[in-house]
Amino acid sequence: MFLYDPPDRFVAGTVGQPGERAFYLQASSAGRITSVALEKAQVAALAERVDELLDEVVRRSGGNAQVPAVAPAEAIDTEPLHSPVEPVEFRVGTMALAWDGEGQRVVVEAQALVEVEVDSEEDLQAAEEMLLQDDENGPPLLRVRLTGAMARGFAKRALDVVAAGRPPCPFCNLPLDPDGHVCPRQNGYLRGAAS
Repeated sequence: MFLYDPPDRFVAGTVGQPGERAFYLQASSAGRITSVALEKAQVAALAERVDELLDEVVRRSGGNAQVPAVAPAEAIDTEPLHSPVEPVEFRVGTMALAWDGEGQRVVVEAQALVEVEVDSEEDLQAAEEMLLQDDENGPPLLRVRLTGAMARGFAKRALDVVAAGRPPCPFCNLPLDPDGHVCPRQNGYLRGAAS
């Protein structure tokens, strides 16, 4: 388990050019850095859920929680990922999100993708049960505990990173390549290419 409670820094970032970007979560504290790989959709979903969770915490507390309504400027990290990003500890399979009311912290967990070869449904169930019960040798896990301000800053940056990719086609919403793309809404005509 890679535990950061709290991290000095927890960000989503990318390596590569739009259309060929690799997405990462990176936590760091006291000279220790953990990078995990994940998909763009996972970054977007996590950021949206963090904001929704914090909005719900604020709503339920009647404004008494230590959670800002928006990301404070000092909590928004615009620096690049720590380099080199390699080695990546693991590729994220599942994520969990919770609010620790006693500690006033958002808890983010990212667990490694686990591939298991099975021959039957019974083998699959047995493998899943074994992974759930194996605390010492279970799949790698990144757990980060964030203040409300840090979590808002994380969500803002993550959504900005996702949005910084290729612009969408105005007709079909698919990403435009630098040379355009074959638009299904235009009966296969090339859209977005420079003339």
